[in-house]
Formats: sequence, C-alpha cells, structure tokens
Amino acid sequence: MRPLHIIACVKVVPKPEEVKVNSETMTIERGDVRSEINPPDMNVLEMALTLKEQHGGKVTVVAMGPPLFAPYLRLALAMGADEAYLLSDRAFAAADTLATSYALAQGIRKIGDYDLILCGEESSDGATAQVPPGIAEWLNASQITYAEDLEVLPDSGMVKAKRELAGGYEVIQVPLPCTASVKVGANEPRFMDMERKAWAEAEGPVTIWAAEDIDVDPEMIGLPGSPTIVDGLAQAEATERKREFLAGTPQEQAKALVERLQAYL
Repeated sequence: MRPLHIIACVKVVPKPEEVKVNSETMTIERGDVRSEINPPDMNVLEMALTLKEQHGGKVTVVAMGPPLFAPYLRLALAMGADEAYLLSDRAFAAADTLATSYALAQGIRKIGDYDLILCGEESSDGATAQVPPGIAEWLNASQITYAEDLEVLPDSGMVKAKRELAGGYEVIQVPLPCTASVKVGANEPRFMDMERKAWAEAEGPVTIWAAEDIDVDPEMIGLPGSPTIVDGLAQAEATERKREFLAGTPQEQAKALVERLQAYL
C-alpha cells in the first residue's frame, strides 16, 4: 500500500464562555471573541499525525472561515501537518451544515486523491455532528462516526475502528477511502514542535481558496445553499441546586448532617 494521504478537517470556534449570538441575524458573532481550534479537532490532528508516523505519507489540513483563521492552521503545521488549505470567501458566510459539508467536499476534490478524511465528532458552537457524514455523502466515501480509535490495515486496504455506542462499543472495518468522525478525548494531542514553529509562522504552506477556486455552485454555498431556518432564540433558564447551610459548632453541624442523610440510607 502506498503512503497515506490523510486530510484533517478542522474548525475554529469561539471559546465557549465567549459565544455571542446576533439576535437580528440569529448567527454566531465571531468578531470580538477569542477563538480556538475545536477541541475534538485537536484529537483529529493527533490521530492523523500518529497514523502518518506509522504508515508514512502526509497530513493535509482543511478549514473554512475568514482569513483570521490562518494562524490556527499554522498551529497545525507546527504540530506536524504538511500543508493547509483555508476556504475563505464571503460567499461561504452563514452556511449551515449542508452548505458547509458541500464546500469542504469540493475543496477536498480539488486537493486530489486521499485515503482518509478525519473530522471532529461535532463542533462546540454548533454541536450537530452532521458535517462529517455530509462530507462522506458528497464524496461517496465509506464513513465511520464517533470513532475512539482507528487502525489502518495496509495489506487489505481497510481501516478498523473502535466505535462508541450507547452502553458499549463495536469494532468495524470499512474500505479506504474513508471518512471518520473522531470522539473528543480519543487521545492526548501533542504540543507543537518548537523547531517547526518558526517555519510554520513564517513560510508554512497555507493556501487560501475563494469560492471560484473550488468549482462550487453559488446556490449551494453560504446562505443560499442553507435550508436551515432559525425561527427564534431563547435563553435557557438556569436551575439552582437546592442547598442548606448548617449552623452551630462543628459537632452540631456533623450531627445535623447525619440526621439529614439518614433519610436517604
């Protein structure tokens, strides 16, 4: 089997504590918040780099978003990825999961032959888990969801995965090329290689493609290609836990606590 070409799809998301939603457009605002690589996508990068070390080949990183996402792709290069592509065009804005998966699939088509596409199980800002299966469908590729571990079997051209299920797990094999979504916490992401950091920041190969560069149908990207309609927004009510403070000396407090716990024993 030839060396692997692994494509790692990543998303840059707002830090959870700083997520803001525009009440008029009903979209997430990204301008004034700090961002990070989506946590499951860090597990994707680690898995891709580990497989590269085992089988040879290269890791290509793909993302979609504004130009300010480029430094985050350079972080992936500093970790060990070989090249990165950023799909960046105002025409991609306000895309739902259908339009996002279509645009990413078209970008992957332009990159060329691949063996394995890895995505995080879901994004922390959207949490739909729909993009990885969507990419697989657009590319007519085998797919695995919620993978905790992946093993490439070179002699058979297959990939074996341990996949999480409710109450257990299953082990399955599918043929390459394959798309897989990776569970958050599936591994421990490595730190960046400080020897690569300067190279990644100065001349790391981050290619930026606009919509016209990847042969997309304008009616299938961005807002025109997004059938999802946000009908309204509501603030979830916070629930307060019941609590009671015990007065008295430490001995009196201990006695009162025992009395209250006896009702549950």
